[in-house]
Amino acid sequence: MAALIQHAARRLSRNVATFRHACACMYSTGEMGSGAGKGGGGGGSIREAGGAFGQMEAAREEQYFRRLQEKQLKSLKSAHDEEIFFHEQAIKRHQDAIARHKRKQASIQEDESDLKS
Repeated sequence: MAALIQHAARRLSRNVATFRHACACMYSTGEMGSGAGKGGGGGGSIREAGGAFGQMEAAREEQYFRRLQEKQLKSLKSAHDEEIFFHEQAIKRHQDAIARHKRKQASIQEDESDLKS
């Protein structure tokens, strides 16, 4: 059980870190692909030159990060579903244990009342 929780926690922290990086890249200032120093520069010679090719490259990059973000969100939802399932199973086990202990308690009380009479 502990291993499952640790695994889910590792997946979750990895997804959150990558998600933050993707968001930071997506929300930079300036028009993407418009040349160096305007929010779209530093991404290679095509991007630094600006123009239509730079904008096209910026659009491809945005599309890549949008797909990456969708994939990460899907993975995050999956991790949450796994955690929910794990906790629901734990609740069921605890409820069963509570019922078992209540039955034992009732049995002990019956035995105790039999001894008194």
